[in-house]
Amino acid sequence: MKREDLTEKLLDIKREKGWSWKYICEKIGGYSEVLITGAILGQMKLTKPQAANAAELFGLSKSETTMLNETPMRGMPMPPTDPLIYRFYELVMVNGPAWKALIEEEYGDGIMSAIDFDMVMERLPNPKGDRVKITMSGKFLPYKYYGASGNVPEYGFKEE
Repeated sequence: MKREDLTEKLLDIKREKGWSWKYICEKIGGYSEVLITGAILGQMKLTKPQAANAAELFGLSKSETTMLNETPMRGMPMPPTDPLIYRFYELVMVNGPAWKALIEEEYGDGIMSAIDFDMVMERLPNPKGDRVKITMSGKFLPYKYYGASGNVPEYGFKEE
């Protein structure tokens, strides 16, 4: 079985049982709904205890349970074609240069980690239509300047 096949199996069970993502995430437990949903969709891995919880919930075999604990091949073809996912791509394409400039001005020469990272999604009631609030928090990782010697900085932290 390929990981894509397991994803389809899990989604079929979700549909057949009428489960919500919230229900599945509560039963598996341990991490954010974004991470657990991502794992069910094949983009993240579950810990062994979480994979065991998923196996019990979905009635999975030993090899399927093991697959949930394996590091997946992440990503998708670019640009994305799904309208909702494309909007995130568009957000990065339009706002990315500004985010980059602001992060570099505040922290220095580096990146925001997508590995040492946390994300929370909230629904904000609004009379004009509910709003989606996504908060991302990633560790700042400065670039290392190779061959630095003398009084030059070794890392790209902001210089005071």
